[in-house]
Amino acid sequence: MLTVDFSRFPLAPGDRVLDLGCGAGRHAFECYRRGARVVAVDRNGEEIREVAKWFAAMKETGEAPEGATATAMEGDALALPFPDESFDVVIISEVMEHIPDDKGVLAEMVRVLKPGGRIAVTVPRYGPEKVCWALSDAYHEVEGGHIRIYKADELTGKLREAGLKPYGSHHAHALHAPYWWLKCAFGVDNDKALPVRAYHKLLVWDIMKKPFATRLAEQALNPLIGKSFVVYATKPHLPSLGAEADAR
Repeated sequence: MLTVDFSRFPLAPGDRVLDLGCGAGRHAFECYRRGARVVAVDRNGEEIREVAKWFAAMKETGEAPEGATATAMEGDALALPFPDESFDVVIISEVMEHIPDDKGVLAEMVRVLKPGGRIAVTVPRYGPEKVCWALSDAYHEVEGGHIRIYKADELTGKLREAGLKPYGSHHAHALHAPYWWLKCAFGVDNDKALPVRAYHKLLVWDIMKKPFATRLAEQALNPLIGKSFVVYATKPHLPSLGAEADAR
């Protein structure tokens, strides 16, 4: 289940991609399939080991094209172990709402992104997330949990402040919003509640089968209750010294 829409966020074979806070690796795997040179970074060592295993399995089965590479490593989003301007593409999906110093994370992403490079940021959407917080303290008052809810203009404003140029946005995963409302209403750790189990089965069926009816329904509902807000931006090229002199 991808949150980033690669039809709006073009990826070329050979692009060097950083998936920051990769989690289970869903976006890193898709970039690898598309021929990118992927580096997946997360602070969770257990998840990184699983991602590395999947990368190896994809290579063995020929799921990634010739020339694509993939590395999984532990790392700190506030102190990335990469030189300036190392990546063509940076993805950070459902991560920034967890990190107190979100401006510091943005600064690191801008630092390692090449001029002209592209970045995709996804966070929980304000409205659906606000419902979750209202229904359950346990949903967000946990170690490593969500510490803020972004409004769309707040997030795009922070991207601009970091020196990025947003060029598009959308909402995703409308069908997942009611699932999390049910989880919060019946208990975030209570997977046995009948409404939660029934809705989870529906989501699994939808992800596996991708029927036209639910794809159409989600597309229609995304602007209203899409669970995630996705914004795309570029890092502008700095004017050359010659151009600055001419401008004077």
